[in-house]
Amino acid sequence: MLPHTVLWDAPATCARDDHLCNYVKNITGNTKLAEASDWLIAKPLAILGIIVVAFAVRWVLHRLIDRLANRAAGGLPSPMLRNRRRSDPTDAKLSPAVAAGRRVQRAKTMASLLKNVTSIVIIVVFGIMAIAELGYPIGPLLASAGIVGIAVGFGAQNLVGDFLAGICMIFEDQYGVGDAVDLGEASGTVEAVGLRVTRVRDVEGTVWYVRNGQILRVGNQSQNWARTVLDIPVSHRQDLRRVQEVLKDVAHDLWDDEDYKGRILEEPEVWGVQELTPEWVTVRVVLKTAPLEQWGIAREMRQRIMARFEYENIDIAIPARVLWHKDMPGTATAADGAAVPGGTSRQ
Repeated sequence: MLPHTVLWDAPATCARDDHLCNYVKNITGNTKLAEASDWLIAKPLAILGIIVVAFAVRWVLHRLIDRLANRAAGGLPSPMLRNRRRSDPTDAKLSPAVAAGRRVQRAKTMASLLKNVTSIVIIVVFGIMAIAELGYPIGPLLASAGIVGIAVGFGAQNLVGDFLAGICMIFEDQYGVGDAVDLGEASGTVEAVGLRVTRVRDVEGTVWYVRNGQILRVGNQSQNWARTVLDIPVSHRQDLRRVQEVLKDVAHDLWDDEDYKGRILEEPEVWGVQELTPEWVTVRVVLKTAPLEQWGIAREMRQRIMARFEYENIDIAIPARVLWHKDMPGTATAADGAAVPGGTSRQ
């Protein structure tokens, strides 16, 4: 009987370092209650502490992200934009409203992305900590999560590709809201930039939703600065030096116009003869403009050039045409009705 008596009077199974179990046993004298105290008090308090720490970490990180986003929206450029400004001093002449709009849109998008990423990471990390606190082995859980992640990745390759492409485009600042872009099959003004799709409205008003993963190239017509390029065709009999002087004078008049201050960034240039054909000579004039201003300046330039050419008696080239009349091999009739010998007429 002695061995059985010794086993019955053996001390409780509380470990020496389990202070809560030993404390409850000493107070109540109940072994089962002391053993259950770990599940009734210790583990709930530990999980509650994990949840509180998780919310505190999330709050701190979100506040930090908001602070960085506000600084970026207020004028703190990204390293890529700083490099661009060092290499191209005309970036400092951009319209403040356009630059501020790009900064705000890009800062909000990046802040939203970073907040979502940090929330997901915090939930996963502290969730695993809570499961481990309950005493469940997390090794099989991590292995199962890896297998499920691989399966989901194979099943949603396009979705994952869209998100990764969207993240890269946002961080690289390839385009933003208000930019005029050419995305291949869709071109127009960007209305919204998301992680999965980009919304573009073309000149006819059609809205295009383009998946970011399907965008293989981006032509941005309004980032940092733009250029108005005009090819003016004149007839061969015109004095090309005089034509270039007139074009340069018209461009400088527009540059000096108070209504266009800040819209033309540099002194206009006449590059000279761009094309020589049997029918006309093309002279090119270029103006470096602020973003999205190139088309309005091009229209104004065409109107002023036409008026100045009429004043200077400079002829715009008229294509020459040769008409062959097979029904009357001896003669040909010109547009004005006059007979032309030889069976041809030239206009």
